[in-house]
Amino acid sequence: MKIIGKHLTVDMYGCNFDALNNLEFVKNAMLTAVKEANMTLLDFSSFKFEPQGLTALALLAESHMSIHTYPELGYAAVDVFTCGDHSRPDRAVAVLKTFLKPEKTKTTHIKRGDFGSEKDMRPKIKISVAPLRRIRNTGARVIKMLSRSK
Repeated sequence: MKIIGKHLTVDMYGCNFDALNNLEFVKNAMLTAVKEANMTLLDFSSFKFEPQGLTALALLAESHMSIHTYPELGYAAVDVFTCGDHSRPDRAVAVLKTFLKPEKTKTTHIKRGDFGSEKDMRPKIKISVAPLRRIRNTGARVIKMLSRSK
């Protein structure tokens, strides 16, 4: 199957408390990011938590963009998923960074719809050899001890 979309998840650390707790500021940042990234806004929804924090969602023709803020931690979790080739989720993230001014970020790029090779789809089974090694070592010690008894 071909890649149907780009999905960026971004952890932003060290953001300003007031910026993360201001719904109008975050809404303006998101709407600017939507415009700059060549995306089409269908709807915008948000909720302000008490005593602090907010969640905002931009429903896009291309998919969605969301932000969950934790002002007390200086942290924002950003999610940008777009389908098609005309939108630029990386540009949207760059715009959000200029607004929120994080000290540090961690970005994960996900190719949606990309299953990789058939080998990648097989379940991964992890086997721990530590218990087997303990049994082998114990057996060796018993044999050694018995051979000294004679």
